[in-house]
Amino acid sequence: MHSRRRRTALLLLPAIVAAGPLLTACGNEAHPGAAAVVGGQRITVSQLEERVDEVRAAQRAAVPDDAQYAQVVARTGTLARDTLHGMVLDQVLHRAAEDAGVTVSRKEVQTMRAGLEQQAGGAKGLETTWLQQYGIPPQRLDDNLLLQLEAQKLAARLGADTSQPAFWKALSKASKDLGVDLNPRYGSWDVQKVSRVDAKTPWVRDVTAAGARQTT
Repeated sequence: MHSRRRRTALLLLPAIVAAGPLLTACGNEAHPGAAAVVGGQRITVSQLEERVDEVRAAQRAAVPDDAQYAQVVARTGTLARDTLHGMVLDQVLHRAAEDAGVTVSRKEVQTMRAGLEQQAGGAKGLETTWLQQYGIPPQRLDDNLLLQLEAQKLAARLGADTSQPAFWKALSKASKDLGVDLNPRYGSWDVQKVSRVDAKTPWVRDVTAAGARQTT
């Protein structure tokens, strides 16, 4: 499939966060108070902000120096949009896994975690890695691993891996069936790419170009 989709498999699946209580954001006339609506259920702005706060609190605890923390925040300036993407993708993956009859046990999650902790030099090392690389706070780690196992099992059920068309076709179908609707302030959801995309604002380029012409 398209190379961007393969990159999404590699970069965003590790960042899948387990879906929490479903939500209400301003700016969406069809669904007042919702940051997104997935399968008729809301992901509220307050729930999204709570998830972002969890990550920021974990980052702050890991980086107590004010200057270094400011750098971390600057590097993760799109955290809210990225977090919302993850919250939606969680539900899309859950739906695709359910449709395929895929289930994951807590024992499987603990086995996977034990193996990863051994590779990372312990529980703390794993938590630090997941926070730094994927923006997953410690309290969401097990849920994240469950989702990764769902993704692996779904791909195996389809006779593929998470970089191949069959896997993304299943997620695309689940996206369509759920009817993902994002508040415009966070962009929109591309069913084919199974990804959040920023709203296009061509007028920004036009105004900039006009200003450049006036100064030449």
